Amino acid sequence: MRHARLRSVVSGAGPGHGAAIAGLARRVTIVLAMLCGGAGIASAHPHVWITASSELIYAPDGALTAVRHAWTFDDMFSSFALQGIETRTKGVYTREDLAPLAQTNVESLKEFGFFTFARAGDENGRKKQKFLEPVDYYLEQKNGALTLHFTLPLKAPVKSRELVLEVYDPTYFIDFSLVETDPVRLIGAPAGCNLTVVRPSDGTAQAKMLGEQNFLDGGNANFGANFANRITVDCP
Repeated sequence: MRHARLRSVVSGAGPGHGAAIAGLARRVTIVLAMLCGGAGIASAHPHVWITASSELIYAPDGALTAVRHAWTFDDMFSSFALQGIETRTKGVYTREDLAPLAQTNVESLKEFGFFTFARAGDENGRKKQKFLEPVDYYLEQKNGALTLHFTLPLKAPVKSRELVLEVYDPTYFIDFSLVETDPVRLIGAPAGCNLTVVRPSDGTAQAKMLGEQNFLDGGNANFGANFANRITVDCP
């Protein structure tokens, strides 16, 4: 059930979105089952790949106010997601054409914590930060791939000498990797703030040892944390 809901995040299959997208979700389910050899014996590896970049938005007083993401989905899933969407020009998708799909995606992300986890404070007292609903969201299609742009406002702006932001899927159904060049930018941050980005190590061998049933049993519900992209901001 968790994976079926997660597929709706990427494909846009949700209540009221139409039979075409609902059918798309079913086709994706069948394809994934074929690729994995059946859900019962599927190995623990991602089924969707996202290449991400992020911007941390600061207010004039030095408080972090929002995180702006750009997530590019892999070609295969992008192709599936676009099926059934009507356009004025064949093969050309405008923001207006993709607006319903973008809305469905960001609404579905809430269930998964937006795959974005922020904590502020030093190592001995880091406090989890909460986000509001996404704003300024839209989808664009380029070179066969869909990119979802959206901004996550913090529920309360936070001023902290140290901030840790992680982007990952706890179930490891989605694999997040950062773009190679300038994956994270600080927008309006106080002078002297230092940014450190740590990419996850290759955990392929470990993932293969973990069966799908372990996920369903809940024993490794946060396995994806092993593949988190970790962003740390240290300010004076």
